[in-house]
Amino acid sequence: MTNAQFGQVVEQYQKLVYTVCFQLVRDHHTAEDLAQETFLSAYNHIDRCPPEHLKPWLARIAANKAKDHLKSAYNRRVAATDSSMLPESPPPGAPAPAGPEDIAVTREELAAIQGMVHALKEPYLLVSEMYFLQNRSVEEISRALDRPSKTVHTQLYRARRLLQQKILERSAVQ
Repeated sequence: MTNAQFGQVVEQYQKLVYTVCFQLVRDHHTAEDLAQETFLSAYNHIDRCPPEHLKPWLARIAANKAKDHLKSAYNRRVAATDSSMLPESPPPGAPAPAGPEDIAVTREELAAIQGMVHALKEPYLLVSEMYFLQNRSVEEISRALDRPSKTVHTQLYRARRLLQQKILERSAVQ
């Protein structure tokens, strides 16, 4: 496929690819970036797709790019710290904003949860520290610990259940 032909493909399917990305990420700028990544990936692998299946192939690439973005450690970290999503003033009838005492309690709770993660036994300790405290993806953890990703998923599932149980026990005591 020539560059001119690929340019026509981009022109024909750019709205479809953008819409697929936007439907998943719900952010205009991110959807545009993911659409560009989609077409770049499609250009690099165009020889793998028969021309009659071009439209669903592009839609699948776009969906996979958006899903990968949503699962990324970067996205989880940005979503957790994005203050633009917080309301500027509480809605009517809502409780007053958190004061210094409430923030201190939150810090204490955070420290307690971090302590619970550090108290886990292997094989859950390293996996939990890397996932919950360092915001690493399952793929990164799998490579770093030289474990299959399914094993990492299972260990995270079990660690999460152990942590939930510890948190429930802690809240029952208080």
